[in-house]
Amino acid sequence: MFLKELTELSGVSGCEYEVRNFIKEKLDEISCEYYIDKLGNVIAHNKGKKNKTIMVAAHMDEVGLLVSHIDSNGFIKFVSVGGIDQRVLNSKIVQVGEQKIPGVIGSKAVHLMSDEERGKAVPIDKLYIDIGSNSKEETEKLVNIGDYVTFKSDYVEFGDNMIKAKALDDRAGCSAILELLMMKLDVDFYGVFTVMEEVGCRGAVSAAYKLEPDLGIVIEGTVCADMPEVEEHSKSTVIGKGAALSVMDNSTVYDIDEVRRVAKIAEENNIKYQYRKSASGGNDAGAIHKAKSGAKVLAISVPCRYIHSSVNVASKNDYNSVVALTKAVILDQGK
Repeated sequence: MFLKELTELSGVSGCEYEVRNFIKEKLDEISCEYYIDKLGNVIAHNKGKKNKTIMVAAHMDEVGLLVSHIDSNGFIKFVSVGGIDQRVLNSKIVQVGEQKIPGVIGSKAVHLMSDEERGKAVPIDKLYIDIGSNSKEETEKLVNIGDYVTFKSDYVEFGDNMIKAKALDDRAGCSAILELLMMKLDVDFYGVFTVMEEVGCRGAVSAAYKLEPDLGIVIEGTVCADMPEVEEHSKSTVIGKGAALSVMDNSTVYDIDEVRRVAKIAEENNIKYQYRKSASGGNDAGAIHKAKSGAKVLAISVPCRYIHSSVNVASKNDYNSVVALTKAVILDQGK
């Protein structure tokens, strides 16, 4: 499990190099053959008995921010990269640029707000990053337009085998694929670590076009809705109930026979699983299943509370179920 190391790295869409370098280091340690394509995807090859071409994918990027302006007082304005709810931004600690300059996202104090403004989420264009400087010139010594900004959030284990971290979507998937590659399974498959999923599944497009998989397995950190006051039918996934199997989302209608086959594999191997009830969102499967002549796809996910924020929460037990189930599916393909 590489969740701590991976989640504490910075890797906003289009700037995944820290994550990529870590993955390359681990692949070198296990002497796994890989290459980096023009977009920056890492495509690793686990050589074994080949029945069909299998692509197991997870994305390296995370949602974040991008510096768009520095004002005369040294405050930094920004735009979002990927789908971030503006409600989760105010008062968060962030890191700016390659030097990881510490900063805080701020806004006008509640005492200065009008009655109309109070109690509402502060729009992104009214927020700014404060790095403690007093002028534009001082800030420009440390920060440039176009610098990426990530949340500062340490990996913490707590409760009943639970973890808190940023970017579990989708460093959980990256960690799972690294574990699978380390197992040296006697089945041929590609472990693909993609770029820019959060801004349109761009890396998966080129990787799938190159590999032409018969089967794509996407390992994701997915939305969880098991919080208080959420009605039972609206609980898309529930922490502790195991790996989540997608049936449909905004980018893919999954082959129900394939999904049920995976559920049967889980039952035969005593692996906990659940169905992802929500049809919202999407992932790299949306790109993979349309590549060239098409491919069957599956999404096997780790349920994550508070996704796309600085504090994702997930269960190590669910993560382990995802690894075990993906392994079982790969081995089944090699029969």
